[in-house]
Amino acid sequence: MGLAKRVVLAYSGGVDTSVCIPYLKKEYGINEVVAFAADLGQGDELEPIRKKALRAGATQSLVGDLVQCFIKEFAYPAIRANALYEGRYPLSTALARPLIARELVSVARKVGADAVAHGCTGKGNDQVRFDVAIGALAPDLKILTPAREWGMSREETIAYGEGCGITTPVSKKSPYSIDLNLLGRSVEAGPLEDPMVAPLEEVFAMTSSIDDAPDQCQEIEITFEEGNPVAIDGKELDPVSLIRLANTIAGKHGFGRIDIIENRVVGIKSREIYETPGLLLLIRAHQEIESLTLSADVLRLKSQIERQWSDLVYQGLWFSPLKDALDGFIDRTQGYVNGLVRIRLHKGNATVIGRSSNTSSLYMPDMATYGCNDQFNHRAAEGFIYIWGLPTRLWASARKTFDIDN
Repeated sequence: MGLAKRVVLAYSGGVDTSVCIPYLKKEYGINEVVAFAADLGQGDELEPIRKKALRAGATQSLVGDLVQCFIKEFAYPAIRANALYEGRYPLSTALARPLIARELVSVARKVGADAVAHGCTGKGNDQVRFDVAIGALAPDLKILTPAREWGMSREETIAYGEGCGITTPVSKKSPYSIDLNLLGRSVEAGPLEDPMVAPLEEVFAMTSSIDDAPDQCQEIEITFEEGNPVAIDGKELDPVSLIRLANTIAGKHGFGRIDIIENRVVGIKSREIYETPGLLLLIRAHQEIESLTLSADVLRLKSQIERQWSDLVYQGLWFSPLKDALDGFIDRTQGYVNGLVRIRLHKGNATVIGRSSNTSSLYMPDMATYGCNDQFNHRAAEGFIYIWGLPTRLWASARKTFDIDN
């Protein structure tokens, strides 16, 4: 494999990706480094980041507005899938990586690059997500991973950058590693590496503390059409605006904080702090509207598929054939997931207190009621129970033992 001459680098403006630029040129002999920064609604001013890449030696520095497709093509499928890795983490960071990888490949094609690069370390999840996604989309492109290969400590990386004219302001008061996009924040490192250390309030930015959350509860209604959230309190919103509003409402009430010991793809455990107020709220509401509109057997099978879907996305297999097949099942289930869910928010809690569907509800009041309008055939239960319990009775009879103590 020959050396690449023009490389597109996934650029965040942080220490590692900034140092990657001179490192690629000096140590790899790269002629041109094109820096690409993704706007995922993180709220940062990306123009200074674009200029920083140029100062670090990038030939070009590009910024891509990916917010709309991030929410419509990645976040909304995750909501329809009720995606929670290990039952808790709604994949706010993981969902962004296949999109960035797709855009890296697109930029590489446009500028005629023969390689792409990223600044992921050797024990994180993102290296897996980028490498696998890029390999699936463009197996002909080389993937360069300087931060995985240079073997420098954090201090040595900073010193290398300073030797190349890259200034790196580092605050001892902020030892955390933070990833941010419109769906949430992930925070790790520093004192959080001790799983017994409670996170300080300074760790959080999208959610209020329980103490600061309003004493008065707030009730909201979220409307779904074909599994997608389309309105809050009756006001129809585009996907990006809806996520922003959900973040604001849930975050104000302190909902959406997650503190977990997480199993990384590479086999180690890590302690992670997440803030995902809007995404977690929408998934909870979606689960509830599904409970009203999907049959029991579909719900049971879908719950298994949801876990596998979440694992695949977490493990970097967004573009895999199995993920594509699972998408087909999930999408097929969503045609009748229509209606609204009422949620009460208060002091870190989001409690479902109502749900309805005018067109798709499988809840039949005249079958569920114990009142005078009851239409359920109680006498039919006897025959049903006889058939239902027949295999168990036959098994017990064959054993010819009925010792209830054992």
